[in-house]
Amino acid sequence: METPSLNLEKKCCNFNWQESKFILPVLGIVILGAVIIVSLLRERIVNPLQNQVTVYGQGKVEYQPDEATVTLGVQVDKVWSADGALKQLNDKIARIMEAEKALGISEADIKTGNYNLSPQYDYLDGVSAAAGYNANQNLIIKIKNIQNDKEKTGQVITAASGAGANQVLGVEFKPADLEKLKQEARLKAIADAKSKAPAMFKASGARAGKILGWYENSVQSPDIPLDNYGMNEARGLGGAKAPSSPQLPTGTQEIIIEIGVNYQVK
Repeated sequence: METPSLNLEKKCCNFNWQESKFILPVLGIVILGAVIIVSLLRERIVNPLQNQVTVYGQGKVEYQPDEATVTLGVQVDKVWSADGALKQLNDKIARIMEAEKALGISEADIKTGNYNLSPQYDYLDGVSAAAGYNANQNLIIKIKNIQNDKEKTGQVITAASGAGANQVLGVEFKPADLEKLKQEARLKAIADAKSKAPAMFKASGARAGKILGWYENSVQSPDIPLDNYGMNEARGLGGAKAPSSPQLPTGTQEIIIEIGVNYQVK
């Protein structure tokens, strides 16, 4: 026969074991729920949810370009030695520089864009054979105050062609105060967006809160590249007669900037 004390100890042990089978799952659910709640609260604190809407505005500024940038190239092909190719190239570049200076272009407004020397190989009956060296150099020429002398850009191209340039790689027209005009377009775009916002919120039944931010998109660039303009005519090699000056009208151009303004929705 078991003593009363032993029976009491056994009952206590049985009770604790059975109770733990119930408590542990409940405790796990409580801990999991607490973790989820803390995560949600943290997400709200760190990344507060904001209802937003974007209203777009556009700013447009017209201008007449007063600067031109002409990119010219000199290509020398199949010269037997590397030194010979570079000498021919340097001679042509020197003649072009002198021709441009004679037109009043400052040396500070002429810079080198690309300079290259490479061997040329010809293939005959599947066999590669050295055929000489190719050399190339680009010159980037800035022409100022083109509204005061509208023929100047064409004259620069003609003079360079007559002096040995055989590539016209591009012509760009732009205003000297480009950043000032862009800022004017930005302010017009923001004002346009703000003028549209009240009617849009009224139509939707929402209320506008504070402006949370904005972003910019340039719709139209002020540069107009004319790639390979007159390349077939602007040879000027081997004593060829220089072509007449090309006509490059600049006209009135536009800077267009779009701004998206983000409003808080109440």
